[in-house]
Amino acid sequence: MSLLMLYKGLHIAFMVAWFAGIFYLPRLFVYHAGNQSAEVDAIFKVMERRLLYFVTPFAVLTLVFGLLLIYNYGAAWFKASSWLHYKLLLVMFLYAYHGYCFKLLSDFKHDRNQKSPRFYRIFNELPVLVMFAIILLAVMKPV
Repeated sequence: MSLLMLYKGLHIAFMVAWFAGIFYLPRLFVYHAGNQSAEVDAIFKVMERRLLYFVTPFAVLTLVFGLLLIYNYGAAWFKASSWLHYKLLLVMFLYAYHGYCFKLLSDFKHDRNQKSPRFYRIFNELPVLVMFAIILLAVMKPV
């Protein structure tokens, strides 16, 4: 087995694990924002914190193995792969999205959330759309 294939497999596996959390966390925010019970509020705070801190290492490992892939393919390949440059722009958006989740988590933790459940429903759909675009770019390599 080549190191390149190992890196690719780990990159995909960690990406799937990361996305599982990125898809679920905003759904928790939807329910949390609509909640009126102090007891349930405390449960949501714990669940959200644990989930975000659980999936953050997967986000880091996705990045590490993605960079190892780029390094192993080489600079000439990277320069010629325009599709990858678009993919990386979308990936940067996902990392910003992930970082923004920490801000939202803090707002809930300190009872400062001002956003509606509807906002979080829309927020929840963004990574799905970005993931589709990333996968299509990686599979089709259109440009």
